[in-house]
Amino acid sequence: MFRREEDYAAFVRVMLDAYERVPLRIIGWCLMKNHWHFVVWPRTDDEVTGYFRVLAHTHAMRWRVAHRTVGWGHLYQGRFKAFPVESGSHVLTVCRYVERNALSAGVVRRAEDWRWGSLWLRHQTAQDGQTRALRRMLSVGPAGRWPDLKQWTQSVNAAQTKRECV
Repeated sequence: MFRREEDYAAFVRVMLDAYERVPLRIIGWCLMKNHWHFVVWPRTDDEVTGYFRVLAHTHAMRWRVAHRTVGWGHLYQGRFKAFPVESGSHVLTVCRYVERNALSAGVVRRAEDWRWGSLWLRHQTAQDGQTRALRRMLSVGPAGRWPDLKQWTQSVNAAQTKRECV
């Protein structure tokens, strides 16, 4: 799905395009070589379906054109999977799992170094248009505020417990 850096960058642009059409609150995300994770906080059930329909459809169409594989079949294996999460500490547990995905896979030594995830974005101070747009898209979640960035980053980078690995 993501063969090169430009594939990741193109997907981020599609994320922003989809957000313009369906402003789903996104708490965290991580793009990996062959899959992606999102933690979202929908206002309605239709928002989840609407956002991910636009995201997956637009991404698949653009990917097929960019890789000259139009007509070769499905890019995605099936419908996206969505699991409800109770608010509170459960949301942070899921966000930690998502934001440490590249670290867990051994792609980076520190989770915040993975350019294609929300933890990297939380650390950015750049004021370019895309970074500002991504920050607007990133929600603080149901708690109304995000944990202290330094403490959060330490938590994400800390070793997973046996219970978390199950």
